[in-house]
Amino acid sequence: MRKVILVFGLISGAILSAMMMGSVLFADRIGLGHSYIVGYTSMVLAFLMVYFGIRSYRDNVSGGTVTFGKAFVVGLGITLIACACYVATWEVVYNNFYPDFMEKYASSVMDKARASGATQAQLDAKALEMDRMKAMYRNPFYRMAWTFIEAFPVGLLFTLVSAALLRRKRNDSGAAPSMAGASAS
Repeated sequence: MRKVILVFGLISGAILSAMMMGSVLFADRIGLGHSYIVGYTSMVLAFLMVYFGIRSYRDNVSGGTVTFGKAFVVGLGITLIACACYVATWEVVYNNFYPDFMEKYASSVMDKARASGATQAQLDAKALEMDRMKAMYRNPFYRMAWTFIEAFPVGLLFTLVSAALLRRKRNDSGAAPSMAGASAS
């Protein structure tokens, strides 16, 4: 089980990391709003490895059967490794290539508030909120927690769906089900 989790977790993490690097390179051109679309699309692509990892575990390690619980554990392990890669990549990117991220983010938020017709009092409150966020974001533990929280729910959703789709119980005789019976479970 550990090998499947490690292999598929690292593949998923590599996809997340590569896509993050690509989106950071083009962040100024595509804008922060579109960066989110690219980011979450890449998460969906990367977390497809959860499905393939659980299926590989079921078919190659577990003899063609897997319970929802075991599939969930495999998927969660893959997700955690992928998220750890995502966090590590963001720390490298943020500290070496994009240290002005929060400045750009705050500027983008303020521009949107102005464009929406916010009053001066609302703009002042938003500016104060952005200053607090920038101060908190300087703390690496806060930053890592928020980065983890960006990706983890997507991976958890893929884990739950994949575990439900791929679970397969043994027949009453104790034998693994045939492929024909797989669609019924």
